Amino acid sequence: MSRVIAFCFLLLAAVIGVLHLDTRPAWAPFADSLATVVEEAVEEELPLSASSPKQAATKLSAKPIIEPSIAKPHATWLPDTGAPSVHAASLIALKDGGIRAFWFAGSREGARDVVINSAVFDPRSSLWTAPTVVINRVDAEKGLARYIAKLGNPVPSRMSDGRLQLFFVTVSIGGWAGSSISTIISDDEGLTWSQAQRLISSPLLNISTLVKSPALPFSDGRLGMPAYHEWIGRFGEFLRVDATQVIDKRRMSSGRGAIQPVIFTNSPQDAAAYFRQTRSAGLPKVIPASMTSDAGQTWQVSQDLAIANPNAAVTGLTLKSGIRLLALNNIEVGRARLVLLMKLPQSDQWQIVQTLEDDEALPNDQRKEFSYPYLMSGDGNDVHLAYTWDRKKIRHVHYSSAWLKREYQQLSAPTQAPDANTKEGQP
Repeated sequence: MSRVIAFCFLLLAAVIGVLHLDTRPAWAPFADSLATVVEEAVEEELPLSASSPKQAATKLSAKPIIEPSIAKPHATWLPDTGAPSVHAASLIALKDGGIRAFWFAGSREGARDVVINSAVFDPRSSLWTAPTVVINRVDAEKGLARYIAKLGNPVPSRMSDGRLQLFFVTVSIGGWAGSSISTIISDDEGLTWSQAQRLISSPLLNISTLVKSPALPFSDGRLGMPAYHEWIGRFGEFLRVDATQVIDKRRMSSGRGAIQPVIFTNSPQDAAAYFRQTRSAGLPKVIPASMTSDAGQTWQVSQDLAIANPNAAVTGLTLKSGIRLLALNNIEVGRARLVLLMKLPQSDQWQIVQTLEDDEALPNDQRKEFSYPYLMSGDGNDVHLAYTWDRKKIRHVHYSSAWLKREYQQLSAPTQAPDANTKEGQP
């Protein structure tokens, strides 16, 4: 009976949503596109300007490989707050060149003492500032004027007017399936924040909407926020956000098998989304995918990305050169291995360029968890990665543009890197 009642509520919400579609602003194209990236790459005479992958490889082979003296990716730890459990780190570039990180910490995930922390990384000194508390449960309650049981999943973004905005998940009752999205705004790059406001993504219950992946801008200045739903079904949603208002949302996947979408734009209208799989036993443990050809207004389920996924988060990034990166657990069970994958601009093949962590050879009781990766770039050429290290620490890795260029060249050479599902990778 409870499922019938829940279904009726969802049906009523859907009807109300459809009735309001005509009053919502028209959809705008994506602001960023691979077409722009390609133009920039051609101007810079990068290998992307070759007319085919074979020509690109030929062009690269005529140049000397970058010296092996290039520094390895630089790894650091986010500052320790003394909390026994930390998780769900995210990153954003600051106007002064720094990188601000966010993560939640407490006695355990979902505990009442969980807070969202922040710290800033200085790329010149490779040092982190002391951590600060961005928001806790009590402060969230004051701003939202409602009881808050727990916080999680901070996701930063840059508003069209230049201000910093942080989206995060709040729960008033029940587990994560009872979540809604809240947001705070900073006028000073994260030093101080406004009171929390709740995003209304449903005109009825407004529950079971969560965030994990970064938003992408539309050409009209609004944000496209990848979100997901966990109550009754488990599926991706694409929210069109204007400051603190959700002005539209569209289903990205269906059923109970795909959450936490990460989006790659291909043009102002075309984009692909990859998901964390939550499929039942017997179904493929690979990465579900969806496509849009109208800037996110409609999504069609497409062929799976044939890389193993153990019900764990995926993160992705496109660089100015057109190179695409994925960080994920490329195994079907557990989160004991984490890898970084690269795909050349004119190729469909993802290849391992670094195995960050691998406890697969250890007995089950000795394996650590490496999860919730998050990728971002400060200038479109270098890369920053943050991920949870055994729920005790947050690991940060900085990849220089020179290191990434070398990996690009090596992948384009005749000797290819291992397939994404193999255990070996270049350390």
